[in-house]
Amino acid sequence: MALQLKKTVVMVGMMGAGKTAIGRAVADVLGVPFMDSDEEIVRAAQMEISEIFERDGEGFFRDREHEVISRLLEEGPCILSTGGGAFLAERNRDVISEKGVSVWLRADLELLWSRVRHKDTRPLLRTPDPKATLTELLTARQPHYQNADLVVDSREDYSIPDMAERVVGCLKTRPDVIENK
Repeated sequence: MALQLKKTVVMVGMMGAGKTAIGRAVADVLGVPFMDSDEEIVRAAQMEISEIFERDGEGFFRDREHEVISRLLEEGPCILSTGGGAFLAERNRDVISEKGVSVWLRADLELLWSRVRHKDTRPLLRTPDPKATLTELLTARQPHYQNADLVVDSREDYSIPDMAERVVGCLKTRPDVIENK
């Protein structure tokens, strides 16, 4: 029995939560496109997000991010991965709630740290104490992520296919989002 996605699923959560990897796997399972709002911004601007922040500032970036998320939500059902800060903005939460469904990939600090500590691609963690910075970000962002429509918990022993299966299982609880065909 095939599953039909009726609205866009927006993956939200912290850096290292697996929004991109799990989002791609969920898209494969459901046979729908996978989109990444950060990748779309980079493609349109023809520069990296860190360069946009440096040249034009965070406010400019957040405006472009909102425009991209809004546009992608209009393009038909897909799996959409967003940057870790996107769901903090009320305007993004509102448009996601109106046109899609948000799934918070919830992961604890130690799991997130184990995934991001060896990467230098996280501009927000380029601080003297990156783990403390990650802790502060997680604490500050959790109240916003709690506004997500659905929550799927990550664990270190879950593989990407395991997590994709858990996300699809969670989506199946919402007949307005997914149905058997």
